Amino acid sequence: MESMGDKVRVAVLGSTGSIGTQSLQVLDKVRDTHEVVRIAAGNNLELLEEQRNAWGLSNECARSATKDISVLKDFASADDVDVVINGVVGFAGFSATLESLKANKVLGLANKESLIAGGPVVRKITSSKDFKGQIIPVDSEHSAIWQCLRSGTPQEVDEIVLTASGGPFRGKTEEEIKNVTKEQALKHPTWSMGPKITIDSATLFNKGLEVIEAHELFGVEFDKIKVVVHPQSIVHSMVTFVDGATIAQLSHPDMRLPISLALGVQNRLNVSYGKMSFDEAFSLDFEPPDREAFPALDLAYEAGRLGGGAPATLSAANEIAVQAFLDDKISFSSISEVVDDVLQEGTLPVDNEEEVYEADRLARERAQRYVEKRIM
Repeated sequence: MESMGDKVRVAVLGSTGSIGTQSLQVLDKVRDTHEVVRIAAGNNLELLEEQRNAWGLSNECARSATKDISVLKDFASADDVDVVINGVVGFAGFSATLESLKANKVLGLANKESLIAGGPVVRKITSSKDFKGQIIPVDSEHSAIWQCLRSGTPQEVDEIVLTASGGPFRGKTEEEIKNVTKEQALKHPTWSMGPKITIDSATLFNKGLEVIEAHELFGVEFDKIKVVVHPQSIVHSMVTFVDGATIAQLSHPDMRLPISLALGVQNRLNVSYGKMSFDEAFSLDFEPPDREAFPALDLAYEAGRLGGGAPATLSAANEIAVQAFLDDKISFSSISEVVDDVLQEGTLPVDNEEEVYEADRLARERAQRYVEKRIM
């Protein structure tokens, strides 16, 4: 990675959100080697201004993208940026993902929706002989897989195992969680995250999206991607190789660890997050997910195997349904029902950027129609 100066120059997109604020915490510890040169956020203008002052940025380098999404594209591709942390929530982060990769940046990717929706388009960029950038996943699970894969070659991988905490409703039946409240769904047992991803964790849509993301990131077929519930959230994911060896990444839940790996660009930063202590006894439990109680997981596998515009449709419909639940318009179980209804209407191809936007638009329009039918 080339840099105009001695420091790694970083743009943090979604700087006032969960990933963004934690990224700035990590960067604050490594100011001798890293420099924040651009930050973009949404509506939290007060916090954005605090961050701008903390890093001595001009108004032009610390901007809200709420009314002008081109800010994300401009910051992601700026010449004075080496590493882009894409912590934007939802499909809004798609343009930043594309622009950073087109500009051959190192992309610390926390915005899974953009990769899921635009997988075919992203692959065209990253498979080009002229591509010199890199995607380093910031999701704890995919960061764990990325680390485990250092132990073998792609040809030696037998299966990838994604761990899931199970969310706040682990062990409950389909009937028991049908009408749970928003307040109950937002109480995640191990992670502190934004509302959208917290609800996705409660439905297991988050894990389904991660299955598709793992397929896109690592080129592993869906039959070789497994999901297992691990309530302690200590093992963040595992890779089993053809000789039977399973490599796992363990640490206490702390998103700053995968963030620091992305900022280190292949190298580990000398700041510890989530370190385990083995001085006292503890247990690690694993169990299969309840696919009847959490149908979102199978919906994601179905969309992933269909390919084309199906993952984009799944992701967009889920965003609409989750927001409707957060707005107290539909029930918890209706989230999966809305997404399923939209998928059943068929999907569009996504062979270029414009088709991705159209698939996303149509899925949202259809999802909104199904939400209206279910308003409580």
